[in-house]
Amino acid sequence: MLKLFQSFFGGEKSQSQYPETLIEAAIERAVDGTDSRLRLLPGYRKRLREPVIHAIDHVVALVDDLPAALAAGREDFSADPRLSTLFVSAAHMLEIMGRDRALADFQRGDSGVAERLTALLMAERIEKNVLGMDVADGQLRRDVAHLSVSFRNHRLVDVADSEVETRRQLKRRAFDHLLSLALARIAEVRAERTDLARQRDVLRHKLLTLERSGWSFEAEEGALSEPASLQVELDDIEIELERMGSDAGVLNTHLDIVAEQLAQAGQLLQRETLRMRLDSMNIQRDAQDVTGRDIVLQEIHNARGRSSVLLLISVAPGDLPPRENLLATAHRYL
Repeated sequence: MLKLFQSFFGGEKSQSQYPETLIEAAIERAVDGTDSRLRLLPGYRKRLREPVIHAIDHVVALVDDLPAALAAGREDFSADPRLSTLFVSAAHMLEIMGRDRALADFQRGDSGVAERLTALLMAERIEKNVLGMDVADGQLRRDVAHLSVSFRNHRLVDVADSEVETRRQLKRRAFDHLLSLALARIAEVRAERTDLARQRDVLRHKLLTLERSGWSFEAEEGALSEPASLQVELDDIEIELERMGSDAGVLNTHLDIVAEQLAQAGQLLQRETLRMRLDSMNIQRDAQDVTGRDIVLQEIHNARGRSSVLLLISVAPGDLPPRENLLATAHRYL
């Protein structure tokens, strides 16, 4: 059965020489994350070995190249323009982090009291053409076309008590995301027979379940479900797949898709350095405009056309506002 919360990416020293245990674990995770019946095919490990190593190389480089975690406290807000670009104010920043579910879940399960927590902040970048005022040749002009940049859907992923652990979890998340793209591709392959159509539908169900569990950079806030219930649901899916039998032709097609998708990891999941010059209102400015600030952020893109800005941050739990007690709030209105 699929071990959804299996941990790997533990201690590799270089991206060209990995422990054999890591490679084997990644191969088995690739099978569990797509179609576990691939184990019925002789030589499936050999077929997946090189694509899996290529995918590991990609996700390790992708995560290791992220800049060091940025301190994100009230006093840090005005020190780095990236924070004031992503958030309206220090209070806005701390409020969003204070009500973030992933951060709250980590704090509830953390046996110790960490002085600082590290996580990856993700946000969606929105660009709009707007009309506003501007000064040109010493004169104030109205209805001047501007490009406004804003950010929404802020969320934290892979919260940990150290940057090293957050990066390790991010490598696993990126690898799992590639598997979710491979599973999506399998589900998209047109089925000509009724039983193949059933397999497609079950695999789609599995994909949605994995995405709800956090196997993606795309999960929306509040999308995560309890691990125990997810594991039960995934086990039921695996049993259903086993009942469908083991058509060798179908499974070979699925194996080829998984191998091809992992071999294309660099095209399926890309990180881009985003360079902008924005003023304090997040209006794009020319390089010569003294009101502009140079902003450098990282942005990730996947094969589905989704993109998110990425920023590793470090936050002191004591700086966050207390999380609202929804039950107590409801009682006040009764």
